[in-house]
Formats: sequence, C-alpha cells, structure tokens
Amino acid sequence: MDAAIQQKVNEWLTGNYDQETKNEISRLEKENPDELTESFYRSLEFGTGGLRGIMGVGTNRMNKYTIGMATQGYANYLKKSFPNQQVKVAIAYDSRNNSPLFAEITAKVFAANGIRVFLFQSLRPTPELSFTIRHLGCQGGVVCTASHNPKEYNGYKAYWDDGGQLVPPHDINVMKEVEKIASVDDVKWGGGESNISMVGKDLDEAYMGMVKSLSVYPEIIEKQHNLRIIYTPIHGTGIKLVPEVLQRFGFSNVHVVDEQATPDGNFPTVVYPNPEEAEAMSIGLKKAKELDADILLGTDPDADRVGIAIKDKGGNWVLMNGNQTASLAFNYMIEARKVKGIAQANDFVVKTIVTSDMIDSIAKQSGINCYNVLTGFKWIAELIKEKEATENYVIGGEESYGLMIGAKLRDKDAVSAVALLCEMAAYEKNKGKSLFDKLLDIYLQHGFYKENLISITKKGMNGQKEIADMMETYRNNPPQQINNSPVIHLLDYELRTGKNLRTGETWEIKLPQSNVLQFILEDESKISARPSGTEPKIKFYFSVNTKLNSIADYEKVKTELDARIQNIITDMKLK
Repeated sequence: MDAAIQQKVNEWLTGNYDQETKNEISRLEKENPDELTESFYRSLEFGTGGLRGIMGVGTNRMNKYTIGMATQGYANYLKKSFPNQQVKVAIAYDSRNNSPLFAEITAKVFAANGIRVFLFQSLRPTPELSFTIRHLGCQGGVVCTASHNPKEYNGYKAYWDDGGQLVPPHDINVMKEVEKIASVDDVKWGGGESNISMVGKDLDEAYMGMVKSLSVYPEIIEKQHNLRIIYTPIHGTGIKLVPEVLQRFGFSNVHVVDEQATPDGNFPTVVYPNPEEAEAMSIGLKKAKELDADILLGTDPDADRVGIAIKDKGGNWVLMNGNQTASLAFNYMIEARKVKGIAQANDFVVKTIVTSDMIDSIAKQSGINCYNVLTGFKWIAELIKEKEATENYVIGGEESYGLMIGAKLRDKDAVSAVALLCEMAAYEKNKGKSLFDKLLDIYLQHGFYKENLISITKKGMNGQKEIADMMETYRNNPPQQINNSPVIHLLDYELRTGKNLRTGETWEIKLPQSNVLQFILEDESKISARPSGTEPKIKFYFSVNTKLNSIADYEKVKTELDARIQNIITDMKLK
C-alpha cells in the first residue's frame, strides 16, 4: 500500500474513532486490501453541492466522521456569514440506509456550534426541505440523500438561505472551511442538543398548501377526478406526501404500487431507484396495464425527480424521457395560464443548457422569456433571485427528470410535478385527448426534437484522469465534422467562450464557469459533453430535430432521428 494511504489508515486505527470502525478497517486489511485502498486513497470531496459517495469506513467514504467534519466546516462558514444573529438550519433525510443517523449527527454538530436546528422527525422529500428553509427563515439547510444513486451510496446536500443549493461564492467558501477541518478532533460532536427542535406535521401542511396553490384548473380536475393514476415512490419519501397531495388536488382514483410503497434503503425491487430507468418503472407499468390507467408516475428516493409513462395512439405504454416531460409541463403552464387569463406580461421560464431547445421555441412563440442556465437547479434558483424583483417566474426544468413549479421553493420538486402532470392529463382528457396527443401537437407546431443521453463510467483512482483527458482532447482538438455534418460552433463553458469554427469568430458565454463542451452542427444537431459532478462518469447529451409535417409521419421521422443519434454516437466512437 502507498505510504501516504497507509498513514491515513494508521491515523484511523489509533485516533478517536469508535471500535466498530477500527474493527472494519482491520478486517479490510486482511480480507480486501484493494477496497481499503479505495476507501482511503483520497478524502471524499465536499463539492459544490455537498458530499456523495459509497458508505463505509475511510476518508473516501460516507460515514459519521466524514459527515461530522463536513458539518463542522459548514457551521463555521454559516457563523462567519451571519454574525451577530441566531443562525438557523433545517435538516431532512430520505429512506436510504443510514440517512436518519447521518441527519442526527448533522443536527448535533450544528447544535453544538450554537446553531438552532429544525430536524424533521421522520423522512421527508427533499423539496420540502427547500420550502422549509424559506418558510422558517433559515440561513441554511442539509438533506441527507444520494438522490437516485444505487443503494451503496448516501450523500449530503447543502443549502443556502434562499432554499437553493450552494452557488458561488458560498460553495467554494464552504469547501475551504471544510478543508480546514483536519481531524475528527476539530469537530464539536455534541453538547447543544437543546438547540434542536423536531418538526413535521405543521411544515407538511404549509408545504402541501403551497403545492395546492399551483393548480391552474381545479374545476377541470373536478370534472375529471376519476382520472386513473398509478403512482410508485420506488421505496422512497414520495409516499409521505404524494398520495395526500393528489387527494387534495381532487383526484379520487389513485393507485399506489404496493410492491414499492414501503420506504426501504435496500430498494429490493430495483437495481437503480431512478425513474429514468425503465427497470425501476416496470412494476408500475405492469399495474398500469392491468388497470388500464391514464398515467403512471414514479419518483426517486428523495422525491425530487419524476418519471411518467403514458399511452401512445396505439394504446401502448411508453415511458417519456425528461425532455418530453419538461416540454409538456412548460407548454401546459404557459398555455393554461394564458387561457385562464392569469398569465402576466413579465412571466419567464428557465431551462438548462442540455435540455431540449423545443422549450425555447414554445416560450418564444408565446412571447415570454426563456433563460438558459448551467446544469443544476441551484442555477435556476440563482436566476430567480436575480430576476424576482422585475419578472415573474413560472416554471423551470432540466432533462434529468426535474421540474420546479412556482417560486416558493428553490429546488426540483417531484411532489408538485406529479400533481401538475396529473392535472395536465386531466386537462387534455377533458378535451378528448391524451398527453401523447398533446406531445404530437407540440411536435407539429415546433418541430420534432429527439434527445438521448449516454453515460460512460470510469471508476477508481484513474477514472477521473481518464475523464479529464477525454475533455481536454475535445477542447484542444475539436472534431471538424460529426456524422458527415460540419461542426459550426464550439461552446466551451469552462473557458466561457463560443467559437465559430468556420470563421474563427469568438464570443463570451455569459454564464458561470463549468466544465461543459457543446458542438453545434450544420444540421442543427447538438452534442454536449459534461463530466458528472456527483459520480465518476462523463455524460454525453444528443439533440437532433427536423420538421414533422403530419402525425401520420411520426413513426417514420422518429426512426430517422433515432438513427441520426446512433450514427453520431458511432462516429464519435462512444460505443
């Protein structure tokens, strides 16, 4: 074993760590030295959103010690940022293994530092945490979750006083404070328990009241209350609030997928508890077919992502991707508000740079501003803060199954998204149509946009370097053409520069720095490359489009666009 790694191992074996931890290190030394190396070869990085990693012993794992040290650094920064006042934080957690323990440790460390803590008494959706920070006037917050990652993972998302995740300068400054915590001996582990207040029902009522206020057409739900809805929380926190919210919206025919209704950090029925994965939605699809439902919806473990399935024109169930769901949701909120007469002249919507450009077209034709931001809802939250004095935020979203409706919270919210997607289905059914019919209408009006995403995982010590090398190659030697279409524009968000590869013209990208590259082709195809901020993988996003002249052409054009994406992937040697 490398000497530096061995030194870290020895520090844990001789330091103020519990005996159970030391026993596990000794076991790994004998039985699995490679795993021990992985557990200690680096310190789990407190990134711009917090922590996320595999649970276990060691500096590169999620455990009570890495959680405690991160919380101490965050507490130090909060106290520096809000001097001479009582700092308050809210803490929530999801259904993952150890999430209650990690939340309790987080609460105790904050409290020991003189910070007032509002700790949820049981698991809650992440969006309720964002709402609670704003509702209670907190300066920060934490939710213990690894979102949609596999069961081995857990995480720690840090929030600021607006209810959004950390953005500059706070993200970098918190990271610096966390790095200063050199030892578990620097952490205040307890002694301030009187600063902790347990919260629950009152916040649930306030949050659900906010969600109910987002409804545009309650009178149509009344007519279509019998809409047949199938919902799965995929063993997560959605079960706490989603069925109740649907009932309060007025839906009376809701069926929960029993096999996935119980919160369980082992996620026994799925490999990945992620509604983006067809496998995670398969049990729900079976139930939807059995009951001849109108719509199927699934949420991830912390209930901030939502996936839906609907029936196509042939009555076959199809899973919508995040771009399709977002396009339907954006179109509904823009169109329905206009029809209802509640649209405002200064309405605006927000999407991320890797989300379907069809949304830009929908907004443009409706005469409202659509802003593009970097990937992550913290940037949507930051833009709302910047614009809220002069413009009215309506909806934001991203292709990774995230939607945020209304400005009363500042993170993606699958609870309200489920309710509004069901309202959308009721709205179309009231007109004798389905959501699939509506999607085809949107394609006819704005063009047929087709997107795809592939992720390439590079695990272990060399993984990050391989990803970095891949990005540098694309950055320094961009392809001149892809799939026989010339590359016209290279957008480099790390250098914040756009370049016309034909003319050499350059321009400034007025967004914060981010390690993302985009290639815009002559045929309007768009390819985006982005290393993940939370997992050892690099993501490639593909978007192609063409005109759809009639609904009868749908299948043929869909096949052509799918082939174009596959040809791009092949040409770029990504598979």
